[in-house]
Amino acid sequence: MRFLGNIEAKTDSKGRVFLPAVFRKVLQAASEESLVLRKDVFQPCLVLYPESVWNEQMDTMRRSLNRWNREQQEIYRQFVSDVELVTLDSNGRFLIPKRYLKMADIEQGIKFIGMGDTIEIWSTAKTEKPFMDPDDFGKALEEVMGNTSNLVFDN
Repeated sequence: MRFLGNIEAKTDSKGRVFLPAVFRKVLQAASEESLVLRKDVFQPCLVLYPESVWNEQMDTMRRSLNRWNREQQEIYRQFVSDVELVTLDSNGRFLIPKRYLKMADIEQGIKFIGMGDTIEIWSTAKTEKPFMDPDDFGKALEEVMGNTSNLVFDN
């Protein structure tokens, strides 16, 4: 399952929004019906996890953290405690609860960003500028991906 794209949308006065059709098609192809919504750990955005991806994340986290270690149990609890199960209505809409809108500083305009196996939801105000300076991005990518002189590119 791969979510790709960068799509702008608007919430209505109740906080409902249409999940973009391109993302709904990916969910339907994977027979996913439920999503899990939570605030991102590092950024001021929300993250939608297909239920199967969320379950894999929970299994991985549970295996990595010792439930008999107080601090690790608190980490797990913090991560899983403030989530919302989301289902799409027959029109492809879902409700973003007001507390989540506040957490991500979303007023009405939002941007859905496909992040592979998850979908991020950002306030459009926070995505007007690039996430990273283009030069810094290039340097970071080079550092992370290795020595680019060894890569072969086909034109």
